[in-house]
Amino acid sequence: MEYEYISEWFRFANMDLETAEYIQGKRPQPLEIICFHCQQAAEKYLKAFLVYNDQEPPKTHDLIELAKLCNNINADFSLLLPKCEYLFPFAVQTRYPSTSDPKDEDMKRALVYVRDIIELVKSKMPHLW
Repeated sequence: MEYEYISEWFRFANMDLETAEYIQGKRPQPLEIICFHCQQAAEKYLKAFLVYNDQEPPKTHDLIELAKLCNNINADFSLLLPKCEYLFPFAVQTRYPSTSDPKDEDMKRALVYVRDIIELVKSKMPHLW
């Protein structure tokens, strides 16, 4: 396990989360971009957990697949499946016009869910914090 490599995953994930939180205060709120960055942060945290467990993360944006891979390592990740299912569409739909129309509630839920995912991942790697 390479701690520097894991740290890079966290650094990039945290940039996504910080971006989502920062632009949440902008008016009008760019809901698509906030939801996209929440999905990206969740994806990178899940991939960091895989790296931590000596697995090469797949090149995918599919949070459901990533959560299932993490669940193969630790059954607690099954708790994240509904949250990953919710966030997953924001990986692609929010990138292009006319494919997504998130609402304020979607943004709020995305921010809560990504924090829940981060909290669980961190709890499974306590000596890194």
